[in-house]
Amino acid sequence: MQRIFITDVAPRDGLQNQPVGVSTASKLRLIELLAKAGVASIEATSFVSPKAVPQMADATELVTALAGRDDIRVSVLAPNLRGLQRAISAGAREVAIVLAATETMNRKNINLSLEEAVSVSSNTIHAAKAAGLRTRAYVAVAFECPFEGLVPVARLTQLAGRMHDEGADEVVIADTIGAASPTQVRNGLAALRDVIPVGQLGVHFHNTRGMGVANAWVALESGVRRFDSSAGGIGGCPFAPGASGNLATEDLVLMAEQCGFDTGISLDGLVEAIAFTEKVLGRSAGGEALSWYRSRMSARARSDSPA
Repeated sequence: MQRIFITDVAPRDGLQNQPVGVSTASKLRLIELLAKAGVASIEATSFVSPKAVPQMADATELVTALAGRDDIRVSVLAPNLRGLQRAISAGAREVAIVLAATETMNRKNINLSLEEAVSVSSNTIHAAKAAGLRTRAYVAVAFECPFEGLVPVARLTQLAGRMHDEGADEVVIADTIGAASPTQVRNGLAALRDVIPVGQLGVHFHNTRGMGVANAWVALESGVRRFDSSAGGIGGCPFAPGASGNLATEDLVLMAEQCGFDTGISLDGLVEAIAFTEKVLGRSAGGEALSWYRSRMSARARSDSPA
């Protein structure tokens, strides 16, 4: 049975634009529940401006509290050298940078041109590698930009290949607004495999148009074994109009395991983590399969109860 590797981004991408403030203690509890469920890689927070993303203002406290954990890979977003230095000071061992694939998205997100953003991303990767950190490089709005429309495959391969050449250990292709179709994903990954070893490629899908699982399946068929997802499907980018929730981890796990892949993640454990998230956010969450799986759990509990 082939293994796939899932990074749950709920504590970072899932929480970053929630209207309800989430305490550091609650974030740590969510991470603990995800780890208990068997999630081995978690994107915990981001070292961005607290004014821009108030939900991530406790990044230093969160990473410091997670220091020394060897049971999970904890990564953090560090979009520039300033964020990287904060992450290193807090004890981070793995960082992710984000490079948007279009001029306008970079202007809206970080007030830099595409060329300037490439330079900042490259310098941040070099500095992180020099400090002994593992690196992930996101290429955001990889298939479609909310401001410029469809992104040419040639530009995607150029930017992703540049991040790989600069030394990123993993390059993650992010469908930030959930606009990609399975055909776009297949064509994009076919081109990317010519410039990046497939073992170093990851994908990050949103479910805005309901195609997250279908796109994940195409990625699996294309040889990709590294996926981002979010327990309960929560999340979205505050700087990308139309970016709704992420591909739900429970949907990805269910699909992968029914198709013969091993994720190492317990669906029962994910349900517990999602229930906690719902309590913290004060609203319901969950992917397409959650209602069905909860019903299955209830039926199983009834059958196990003594008559």
